[in-house]
Amino acid sequence: MKLANKVALVTGASSGVGAQTAIKLAEQGVGVVINYANNKVGAENIRAKIQSIGGKAEIFHADISDDKQCTTLVEFTIAHFAQLDIVINNAGTTDFVPHQALDLLTNDIWHKTLNTNLLGPFYISRAAQPYLAKQGGGEIVMTSSIAGQTTHGSSIAYCASKAGLNSLTKTLAKALGEKNIRVNAICPGLIDGQWSAQGWAEHWQAAKDYTLVNSAIKRISTPSDVADSIMSVLTGSDNMTGQIITLDSGLTL
Repeated sequence: MKLANKVALVTGASSGVGAQTAIKLAEQGVGVVINYANNKVGAENIRAKIQSIGGKAEIFHADISDDKQCTTLVEFTIAHFAQLDIVINNAGTTDFVPHQALDLLTNDIWHKTLNTNLLGPFYISRAAQPYLAKQGGGEIVMTSSIAGQTTHGSSIAYCASKAGLNSLTKTLAKALGEKNIRVNAICPGLIDGQWSAQGWAEHWQAAKDYTLVNSAIKRISTPSDVADSIMSVLTGSDNMTGQIITLDSGLTL
């Protein structure tokens, strides 16, 4: 896809991967809607940064685990930019629960994790697909995780949600292909960013050490690295759809 003059909706874009993706899109001439759930200041800062480089960006608060808010978010995008070409389903959540501690994995954690990481991307994609089709087709990219492919993850619920997201990627790609809407997923391993550092807490250094020792390429991805992978999907062949792309420096080889 040629990105100039396109419009993108990026969920969870107030920090981390989403923020870096929004900035990189704007640098290529894409109008961007920056979605946030909690970090309004972060979203405002990303908008200001985009505007400082001459880009176009708006911010919108929405909890993507809620179907109605997802619809409103998409409608806001159309109201401000009159089109939608790209959806980056990046927003996600987790609670760090040891896999062996089954009793600590409460119903509330399960529901929050699945509603945000799996149902949310579906709600956004469902609301967006008529507008993507109206443009003659478009791109949906999911930020997934190697947790959906392996037993590595912050909780069993998180692993299950990302496995479901990988399946959703493939089934949506099949369902929307006739409308020229392509659906792919990026599956990062450990990301060297604030979100991971806070979640892993006192185990953060051990998680980084494990990744560096066991990966083929002795590097840990940054949010910018993941955003680069998302951009490569968008700017690459329009024949690619339904792909689950691993970005983990060879950890899972």
